[in-house]
Amino acid sequence: MNNKLNSLSKLTRNASRNLKKTAISTVAFATLAFGMSAHALAERSLTTVYYVYVDDHYIGMVNDKEEIDKLVEDKVHNTKDSLNNQLDLTVGPEITYIPEQVFSSISKQDNQEVMEKLDELLSIEAVATELTIDEDTSVFVKNREAAEQVLDELKLQYVTKEQLKQIEKRKAEKEALPALKENETRLIDVRLSKNVSILEKKVPPTQVLTVSEAVQYLLKGTLEEKKYKVQEGDVLGQIAADHEMSLEQLLSLNPGLTKESLLKINQELNITVVQPLIEVIVEKETLVKEPIPYQKEVVEDSSMYKGDTKIKQEGKNGSREATYKISERNGVVLNKELSDETVLEQPIPHIVIKGTKVIPSRGEGSFAWPAVGGYISSKQGQRWGKLHKGIDIARPSNRTIKAADNGKIKFAGWSGGYGNKVVIDHQNGYETVYAHLSSITVNVGQSVSKGSQIGVMGSTGNSTGVHLHFEIYKNGNLVNPLDYIR
Repeated sequence: MNNKLNSLSKLTRNASRNLKKTAISTVAFATLAFGMSAHALAERSLTTVYYVYVDDHYIGMVNDKEEIDKLVEDKVHNTKDSLNNQLDLTVGPEITYIPEQVFSSISKQDNQEVMEKLDELLSIEAVATELTIDEDTSVFVKNREAAEQVLDELKLQYVTKEQLKQIEKRKAEKEALPALKENETRLIDVRLSKNVSILEKKVPPTQVLTVSEAVQYLLKGTLEEKKYKVQEGDVLGQIAADHEMSLEQLLSLNPGLTKESLLKINQELNITVVQPLIEVIVEKETLVKEPIPYQKEVVEDSSMYKGDTKIKQEGKNGSREATYKISERNGVVLNKELSDETVLEQPIPHIVIKGTKVIPSRGEGSFAWPAVGGYISSKQGQRWGKLHKGIDIARPSNRTIKAADNGKIKFAGWSGGYGNKVVIDHQNGYETVYAHLSSITVNVGQSVSKGSQIGVMGSTGNSTGVHLHFEIYKNGNLVNPLDYIR
């Protein structure tokens, strides 16, 4: 347009010369008129012509500016029909006229040439409303009412109309907020993440968006979703990588699609990476009743063996009323902080006593009775034609089997005719054997103290009934348990 108008500067200069010539002709005519008869003057009549300018550039001269008005009207009407909308349209650049009365006439061809120039130079513009985001991005809608609607629709993506009305009313009236009730959540504010200015501006009609288009553009950064058609051999991970996104992003853009989904040839996938031009900040506060977790405390006790524990006090959660302030950006929680609390019940700590006494792995050399009560049902010696290596203890008050002295577990498991068997190495030349157990409660390598449980009396292996078979060895030699048990 500017090039065309610049090219008209020559016409403007020529027009100025023509105007000067016209002025001279008018003076000459006035001089002649004094010498002419009234009849001669009547033979000729004055006509009005219009010098036409576009943005101060001379275009030409016409004798009927209504034709120009009709040209403008037709341009506006045709544009409205093609756009099928209710935009307020205008013509640009600006047309101005300078009228003058002359005796000369203008031909239709002269008029037509001016009309053709105007038709080429003039364009239709919409009187629209511009929303400028942080003086960077602009969106055009038809009027200020539509612009305000766009801003509301952005917020209504994340709050309801009723909530938005309440917030705006509270702000306008500067209402104080009442105290929150238990389990109540309310909105404090809804705002946009960037500054938005609203101004009236003339733009090409094709740049003017509907309210829904403007909202989509601001939320997604685009008006068109990009699609990808699945090709043979495609996999989701590679499709995502090819379009510079993560697999999780690709799945989120295509609801119903999962990592296990089977792709079909020519299946269309949405690959539009959403890049919002503006975001909606929602601030909330909520009051909840919630537990205060109890603390765990450990108290060491040197009288208890290391590894042993017992509960001194059961822990119990307390409770409180907590007020949280929550900030969300486009529906995603950005921050949640505790702003106030009222303790309703203090928590009770959970206290555990932990033993620190090291279990000695070396025996004292004297042996305790390995059962809880009971009597010797069979002594060491010859029995049924062969040596009975130990003593049998039967009918205890309970079936707990205990270590006869401190030591380390050398063997714990199944041993043929012995059934379930435990062997303790007392680290001082002595070993003790416990046989026919129904179950074993220790592991190889474990240190045990005198009197601690190692298993349960039973009748496994070659046994005629529930009892404990007990043997003692000294430096690898079998000895009689009755000589050592105290």
